Amino acid sequence: MSKNDHWLPFDWQSKHVIVTGGAGFLGQHLVTGLKARGLSDQQITVPRSADYDLRRQEAVEQLFADVQRKIGPASSMHSVIVVHLAGNVGGIGYNREKPGELFYDNTIMGVQLIDTARRYGVGKFVIVGTICAYPKFTPIPFREEELWNGYPEETNAPYGLAKKMLLVQAQAYRQQYDFNAIYLLPVNLYGPGDNFDPASSHVIPALIKKCMDAQKEGHEITAWGDGSPTREFLYAPDAAEGILLATERYNGPEPVNLGSAHEISIKDLLQIIAQLTGFTGNIVWDRSKPNGQPRRKLNTERAEKLFGFSAQTDFKEGLRQTISWYREFTDQ
Repeated sequence: MSKNDHWLPFDWQSKHVIVTGGAGFLGQHLVTGLKARGLSDQQITVPRSADYDLRRQEAVEQLFADVQRKIGPASSMHSVIVVHLAGNVGGIGYNREKPGELFYDNTIMGVQLIDTARRYGVGKFVIVGTICAYPKFTPIPFREEELWNGYPEETNAPYGLAKKMLLVQAQAYRQQYDFNAIYLLPVNLYGPGDNFDPASSHVIPALIKKCMDAQKEGHEITAWGDGSPTREFLYAPDAAEGILLATERYNGPEPVNLGSAHEISIKDLLQIIAQLTGFTGNIVWDRSKPNGQPRRKLNTERAEKLFGFSAQTDFKEGLRQTISWYREFTDQ
């Protein structure tokens, strides 16, 4: 907690929380955090895609109608908080293969959810955006004021812009309807429960899987690009805590970065993962593949000032926990 601990108490017990994407990677950590704050299963709704295809307006309407019935006529929908984590997301290869799907799915889900929540009188809407929304060449560290000063990195621009439109909607709805929507920009996440599917995974789970597979099978590793890009990573349980602190303490229109303030090159990252997984073989860099955005590092002062968030997990320890989880997962 920040030394500027001046925030009012937050009554979670009077709330009902809808977590879109709550069964996913970050969502599972967020639901765990809600339960740690005393919420029961009955106070948390996690819409599953099999029941609610959030790309369809009628499914979104059904979700809010079902929640309204669930909380009962004595309760107001103003007690409902939506944390929107659901998305169609993946790594560089996935972004290059499916830019149209990524743009459509992420735009339509968010736009419909925000508008329907506003019409139902929901008390607060927490939008979790993406670091991919920043311009390709943003001064380091990325400050929220730079968000509109250029076009995103081309390989993930459709996804990044889709998510950025939700910031526009949130600010417009606050201005016209006094709708309390906040917008958070987490850096690349990692941790237990991550997506390790090579077709859609992000860099850390992809490299962990490559190293462990190569160690087991005795072959070399081929990594994309030249290893020079830098990235900042945030441990998913820390990200979940940041989102919950923002939910409790922040009610403003400006976007807020969530990060760890620790920057590392992909080359150094792979060396650390190789060491932690025990991989000692050869590493080949395929320079015909794209590097992605050259550097990513966030300025995280706004989050600490506005709602007292700073990352707590040491990067190597977070990697150890992630590798340990994956070992257990693959042994099942």
